Amino acid sequence: MDSEKKPVLSTRALNRATLARQLLLRRTPMPAKHAVAHLVGLQAQNTKPPYYALAARLDGFRPEELSALMEAREVARIVTMRSTIHTHTADDVLALRPLVQAARDREVTLFRKGLVGVDLERLTALSRDLVEERPRTPKEIREALLKEWPDADPLALTVAARCLLPLVQVTPRGLWGRGGQVALTTAETWLGRSAEPVTPQAAVLRYLAAFGPASVKDMQTWSGLTRLRDAFEALRPTLLTFRDEQGVELFDLPDAPRPDPDTPAPPRFLPEFDNLLLSHADRTRVVPKEYKDRTWKGNQAYRTFLVDGFLAGTWRPEETAAGGTARRGTATGGTVTVQPFGTLTREQRAAVAEEAARTMAVMAPGTTYDVRFGTF
Repeated sequence: MDSEKKPVLSTRALNRATLARQLLLRRTPMPAKHAVAHLVGLQAQNTKPPYYALAARLDGFRPEELSALMEAREVARIVTMRSTIHTHTADDVLALRPLVQAARDREVTLFRKGLVGVDLERLTALSRDLVEERPRTPKEIREALLKEWPDADPLALTVAARCLLPLVQVTPRGLWGRGGQVALTTAETWLGRSAEPVTPQAAVLRYLAAFGPASVKDMQTWSGLTRLRDAFEALRPTLLTFRDEQGVELFDLPDAPRPDPDTPAPPRFLPEFDNLLLSHADRTRVVPKEYKDRTWKGNQAYRTFLVDGFLAGTWRPEETAAGGTARRGTATGGTVTVQPFGTLTREQRAAVAEEAARTMAVMAPGTTYDVRFGTF
């Protein structure tokens, strides 16, 4: 079908379809492990965002559920898409990490000036021996490699080890309510079985189920991979095609939800780095153009919230210690500060306040949080 004759999906239609795939249009009682698989992983640059991401999406979720899965090694933290840490199911750790290996190899080349004289095959073997003997911190890996190549750049050595091996962050790192420094071992050692790489075509289907309708460039943005056109073309006979309001071709699964653009979308509170905001080349399906630079300041990413399905502001919880002093890092209740980017109606403010209170009731049960609108 000629591109001019393909059905056009408005920005609002794309918004509602994406929210439905992302479990953000209606909360579901889906188990946490199934949700992590459906969403093809959760951004986990920090330890708490995966928990907040599921709290926004699942009915009946409790942070201890995801933490227990991590402790049981049914989910794990590993660098995958866009060279960032994600929480994946064990199956996806072993399937998706090999898929993005080409991107990790390219990343190593960016540090080649610091790796002059370094035998990368030997570096891989030495690093594997180290972390499979017992989990090692990045500092321990770096110091061991510097003994072998004292003139190499320390950061380059660390990056090379991380990229050339599928290194999982072992627990207690990432567990709810517990701290732990980063310690690494191979995915095969931690999970007790070998990698089972997914094909690019299978990955396309997984991506569309969680983020579609989408373009080839959208998936490349999500994955950090290039040259995915062939995988889409191989699947074209089995997919539906649309175009967006700019004429870009979009692909989708025939049976995937594409709700009416006027379907109500309640407010949702998201963590920093949520994949909803990071997984399309054109983010206007969720991020209005006037707000595209509002969720970051330098290297700091803010927690965000949605109103009517679109990015509408940022938020921050602050806990109150005994005696009434607000501070971060305690769990005796506190204040959630909501900072809208624009003007909200009275009804929207009430719904946002209700959702903020609900979010904190899930994340810190038994505590009371006041909700205020202002700046931070």
